Amino acid sequence: MPEKTALVTGATGLLGRQVVQAFKRGYWKVKGTGYSRADGLSILKVDLLKDDEVSAMLDEFKPSADSLSHSRPQVVVHCAANRFPDICDKDPRAARAINVGATRMLASLCAARNILLIYISTDYVFPGKPGDAPYEADAEPHPTNLYGQTKLDGEQAVLDEYKEARKAGLGVVLRVPVLYGDAELPSESAVNVLMETVWKAQEPGAKIKMDHWALRYPTNGRVCQDIAVKYLGSDDPSKLPYILQFSSEDKYTKYEICQVFGEIMGLSTAAIEPNTEGNDPNASVQRPYDCHLSTKALKDIGIDVSTQDFTGWWRWNVKAFRK
Repeated sequence: MPEKTALVTGATGLLGRQVVQAFKRGYWKVKGTGYSRADGLSILKVDLLKDDEVSAMLDEFKPSADSLSHSRPQVVVHCAANRFPDICDKDPRAARAINVGATRMLASLCAARNILLIYISTDYVFPGKPGDAPYEADAEPHPTNLYGQTKLDGEQAVLDEYKEARKAGLGVVLRVPVLYGDAELPSESAVNVLMETVWKAQEPGAKIKMDHWALRYPTNGRVCQDIAVKYLGSDDPSKLPYILQFSSEDKYTKYEICQVFGEIMGLSTAAIEPNTEGNDPNASVQRPYDCHLSTKALKDIGIDVSTQDFTGWWRWNVKAFRK
């Protein structure tokens, strides 16, 4: 049986680490890339803005330290991105460079080498107006902020490059909502960081306003390996969907997440006040109200869309077991 090989960009981040581990559990030979946190050994240091480094990453791929020869990965999962809306808005050029420019270059190079590319996108490609959700994969996108626009442009870049190379079906978009999981730093996740907020609320005189308007679907699950198996095993991947979506059905506002964390930890959340005002019309970054993603496209091709139970996972994570 041929060796299964995968390469994951952004492997030092929360999602990238989860994807690497999921492939390893499926007995794939997998390598990750990073930049500022890459050690050069378990995580390759690659500047995704440089054509020569990305080409070398693909052509000189060694899936394990004991590999005797170079090969090319069968699948690349592109997790690397500037994923912070406020930072994207402050430096649009840098955001477009990594979210669009680097994505287009990677897609072009992978398509030329017949490599399956799974591009991680976001629910923020949708406007999230009240009453619109859930959004099907073929719904009309209309981002409310620059981050969502750059990720949408990245989607189109992937689909265009594979179409031009006559490899349609090997460039796949996977949209996901806000993610949580085993984070090295709480700031890696807009969900994990709320646990810190609950602890800060214990300080004397603390008074914290927390959004109680936008609906979020915090997700912890693994589908990239299943997608890779499905598309690589297809006689004609061009007949499979080009855009897929994955999401939990757990629905919370950020304020409600803080309430869940407080209950799990046995901590008071009295100092956290709900803010139901929604977007400040004068704010440069406008966030959508409800971008819930339909997972129908994944279900239709037989891929399991199960996710971790939000409260159950956090009880396990902090060892807050009930008797």
